[in-house]
Amino acid sequence: MDRPGYRILERTEGLSAVRRKQFENVPLAALSDCMGRSFGTTNLRPLHGTRALLGNAVTVKTRPGDNLLIHKAFDCVRPGDVLVIDGGGALQNALVGELMMLMAIECGMAGFVVDGAIRDVSAFREADFPCYARGVTHRGPYKDGPGEINTAISIDGMAVFPGDLIVGDADGLLAIRPDDAEQVLAAATSHLKKEADFRIAIRSHSQDRDWIATALQRLEGNR
Repeated sequence: MDRPGYRILERTEGLSAVRRKQFENVPLAALSDCMGRSFGTTNLRPLHGTRALLGNAVTVKTRPGDNLLIHKAFDCVRPGDVLVIDGGGALQNALVGELMMLMAIECGMAGFVVDGAIRDVSAFREADFPCYARGVTHRGPYKDGPGEINTAISIDGMAVFPGDLIVGDADGLLAIRPDDAEQVLAAATSHLKKEADFRIAIRSHSQDRDWIATALQRLEGNR
């Protein structure tokens, strides 16, 4: 199947498990700060618990309220993958629920990202299986199609390509291109060192606050 609206492509390789592990325990906010503070989702929230999300994207574009192509996508996922689902942000029907979560766990998947609704939230919370979504409804999905797998999609305004590294914590989600991963990680590591130094300065009441006056003077000069 390979025509617009009915396209199923091969899985794109992302970062290796070793390289993904380097991003563990790196706060999403630090990564975001090092990516210009203008990428990532703002309306999708974790609906599972506290476990962080880290994995390579397998993308799905589906008609709002329909999960046929999501089921098909399970044929190409591998351990450590994240199913990233563009459901158009619609909340009338859930695209993912407990049974699909159990399938994902058996496949070794890292989690779900759903620009749409899910259901069986208590099951996700009990399992603490990472699932980020726009909302919740008890109403189930249809299974008629159409849709696409492993094509570029948009999730809450964030472009996601197959094989992107998906990072999520309590603050939200980011997609990082594999070619950018090393640079972003290095910048975030340096950023965290500066934040650690700043925390020390706060506790010792020695932080430099001259930058505030400098910024205000710059604003005054621009009037």
